[in-house]
Amino acid sequence: MMSDMTEEERVQLTQGVLGLLDDWGISGKDQLLLLGLNDAPAREIRQLRENRPLPDIPDVMLRVEHLICIADALRTTYPFSRHMGKLWMNKPNRKFRQRTPAATMVEDGIVGLISVRSYLDCSYSWDITTSVS
Repeated sequence: MMSDMTEEERVQLTQGVLGLLDDWGISGKDQLLLLGLNDAPAREIRQLRENRPLPDIPDVMLRVEHLICIADALRTTYPFSRHMGKLWMNKPNRKFRQRTPAATMVEDGIVGLISVRSYLDCSYSWDITTSVS
């Protein structure tokens, strides 16, 4: 949870996450969906960019965690090219029924985030499969 963070740190985290989503070519409307802010008015994305932190609620923070881990996994997979992460996020993939990873995350919500993270991060995938059994 962000409750351990200062207001400034919360704003920086928010802007960092929105920057990631911008880098991946995800629209403002879809960014709100990805963050679990489905009912937020369209102007909310502008306010988040202008120094409003994301709401400190478990669902939003879980989504932020998945997004950060996906970004880390992309940096590990493509250490010499940030651009490759955007290409990968926007290229249809058999694993996601020929949808792009970005579309999978937006359309499937938390399940899509987990699917993309599991695909990129084998240690996370292993961890969730062994904890279920």
